[in-house]
Amino acid sequence: MAQEKASAFEVVQKVGKSFFLPISLLPFTGVLLGVGASFTNPANLEKLGLTGLMGEGTILNLILTIFTALGEVTFANLPLLFAMAIGLGLAKNEKAIATFSSAIGFLAMNKVINVFLVRSGKILADGSVAEGVPDGMITSVLGIKSLQMGVFGAIVLGLLVVWLHNRFYKIELPSALSFFGGTRFVPIISIVGATFLGAFFSFAWPTIQYGISQLGSLVVASGVFGTFLFGVIERALIPFGLHHVFYIPIWTTGLGGQMEIAGKMIYGAQNIYFAQLADPATTAFSIDAVRFMVGKYPFMMGGLPGAALAMYHTVPKERRNDVKGLYFGAGFTSFLTGITEPIEFTFLFLAPMLFVIHVIAAGVSFALCHILNITVGTTFSDGLIDFTIFGLLQGPGKTNWPLLVALMAVYFVAYYFIFKTLIIKWDVKVPGRDESGEAKLYSKADYLSKKGGKQGAADAKSADIIIGLGGMANIKDVDACATRLRVSLADVGKINEGMLKATGASGVITKGTGIQVIYGPTVSVIKSNLVEYIDDIKAGRAEEPVGGEAPAKAVATASSAATNTAKATLEFVAPMTGNLINITKMKDDAFAQKMMGDGFAVEPTDKVLVAPIDATVSMVFDTKHAIGLTTDSGAEILIHMGIDTVKFKGQGFEVFCKPGDKVKAGDKLATMDIDYFKKEGIDTTTAILYTNMDAGQTVTVEEGQVTTGDVGKVRIG
Repeated sequence: MAQEKASAFEVVQKVGKSFFLPISLLPFTGVLLGVGASFTNPANLEKLGLTGLMGEGTILNLILTIFTALGEVTFANLPLLFAMAIGLGLAKNEKAIATFSSAIGFLAMNKVINVFLVRSGKILADGSVAEGVPDGMITSVLGIKSLQMGVFGAIVLGLLVVWLHNRFYKIELPSALSFFGGTRFVPIISIVGATFLGAFFSFAWPTIQYGISQLGSLVVASGVFGTFLFGVIERALIPFGLHHVFYIPIWTTGLGGQMEIAGKMIYGAQNIYFAQLADPATTAFSIDAVRFMVGKYPFMMGGLPGAALAMYHTVPKERRNDVKGLYFGAGFTSFLTGITEPIEFTFLFLAPMLFVIHVIAAGVSFALCHILNITVGTTFSDGLIDFTIFGLLQGPGKTNWPLLVALMAVYFVAYYFIFKTLIIKWDVKVPGRDESGEAKLYSKADYLSKKGGKQGAADAKSADIIIGLGGMANIKDVDACATRLRVSLADVGKINEGMLKATGASGVITKGTGIQVIYGPTVSVIKSNLVEYIDDIKAGRAEEPVGGEAPAKAVATASSAATNTAKATLEFVAPMTGNLINITKMKDDAFAQKMMGDGFAVEPTDKVLVAPIDATVSMVFDTKHAIGLTTDSGAEILIHMGIDTVKFKGQGFEVFCKPGDKVKAGDKLATMDIDYFKKEGIDTTTAILYTNMDAGQTVTVEEGQVTTGDVGKVRIG
């Protein structure tokens, strides 16, 4: 049960992280809209005496009108951006396909809704909305008359597409339909899914919309207490990264209220604010909408810089020069941009009660702005940049910004004295106060590490592999085939071959800027662990390993360390029709030098591959080019079809077995399209490797032409 809760929490975190991509675009486009709308508003220009310079017909007016249009088009199409961002953020692999499919699905869903609206008579033949349809129920989505669902419908659509993508992006279809298999199937099934979702919303959304509207009315009716509660919850969710999931629906859907502006019904707090911003007729911004945005200004521009100064003044004078830049930088960043993580997570890491006080103060800040009717909006974070554009430029009549400046000053003083007093009283070891500690502010990763949350375990082998590959900065791309870790490097001269062999590699091959590290059939697990560890380092959940020498007790190479405890003599049948050769004659160093084990090979003239020995299928690689077998005596056999065929990702192969299947010598395992690979310039020589062969055993191969199922040609004993 706990695992299920952790998994659900992880999914919600990922959804919140996906939201951040479109959200991060808003500061830029919001600035464009704010500047453009402010300086194309005739009333503003007349008041500032700029009509001649920026009035209608001037070049500056044209440029500013373009700014306004660019801002408006972003906010108008947020649902599409959210749908695509979810596809990008939550897809396990082939993220580009998921993103593309989300866009296609979004269009399909809205077109299906349009069909139902037309059939039901809510949209007339000329495209107009029928009388009696509630205001705001229908809107235009990328030119399609559809239901006004905001980002809600887009998020549901995005989650559906991601689920379909992760389930079907590796699907194998019958030969006649194989062209539409794999990633090509995802957009197709996404359209099908979007069709059903569109039909569902056509009937269910009016009821859902009514419920959201009523809930939004309840939120609005909650008054100052509701505003206080919003501020507390928004800050309290910061450590978990879930604050985006909380406030985005209020900013962009009917949960944040509704208002008719310029003859159009607008839903969502931030949507209402920007619609008012773009409307020249606006004389004052609505506090009912802006109350969900303005409350962060006092503590981001006043409180947290005050806390930074308080922490600085609690540091002994002889060490203050060492931390001056640290605290000034954090305080100024909060003041200028509203980015508060370094200070907030330092509270969490060193004294959680300080963060609790900060959370309550944040709620009070939102409530006070509501009471004082301060209506300075924001795009994303409440810093000086947003304050200038959405406060100063809009004028005190629209925003009451002078009261906000006064509130910032109050918060600066309050935070300074409260935090200074408590840091000294509780002897909080803020950076600079602990003589033995490192003078640094803390991040979300530090906080999560202290909590003991899931960090993507610091895999010791993965750490050694990273060191052996020359460090994180040297690694450009990681992939794997059936037996080799394939890595693209910035500089192959930086590799530490001894370190790589110490991790269990039986050999290392360099090709240009690429390297192949031979691990044998376990490489898929090694690759997955390595990729997860690299992702953890990039996300700040793990530290980059420091370089060093290969361990003194180096792990022996696979060819000598792995032994078969049962030294039984093995008789093989020819697995394919073609030319049977010794493994040393293969045109690939890893095979020819027996880095993955001894064995034999066939240069095939027929596509069919059969089992060379009685065994159990232990693995079938996703790319279908390799199959693992295990005999009753424990011998591990790897069949590798072709050289460098992994890059075709299953194309040209058909597999007729699965892990766990019991097979007899001569049973059909797979087929390989020899003609296809030869046209692609690929060597189709197929290797049969005994990967855990005892050092005392030898391979006897009677080279020459063989037919599938021939006996007596290969013996290992």
